[in-house]
Amino acid sequence: MKKMTALVASVAFAFGMVGFAAAQTPATPAPPAAEKKDDMKDMKDMKKKSDKKADKLAECMAKAGTDDAKKAECQKKADAAAAKKSAAKADAAKKDDAAKK
Repeated sequence: MKKMTALVASVAFAFGMVGFAAAQTPATPAPPAAEKKDDMKDMKDMKKKSDKKADKLAECMAKAGTDDAKKAECQKKADAAAAKKSAAKADAAKKDDAAKK
């Protein structure tokens, strides 16, 4: 009877230790810090680019003063640049889709 009780106690202890060790391991590995930094750098670069474009438009509008024709030309240039950028994004998306297939 003592041997059986000792066997049950040792098996319970072994399962408890295995469960305790399994609980200490992380569920999913954390992404490397380098990837996080790259993502943040990309976001900062995108923000800087958009700020530069907005600054260009504002500068052009300021130079135009009260001349409506010059203001219209500034807006026209800004719209053309935005259209060109969206067309480039669409082409890149099509290439990505074609590469995935």
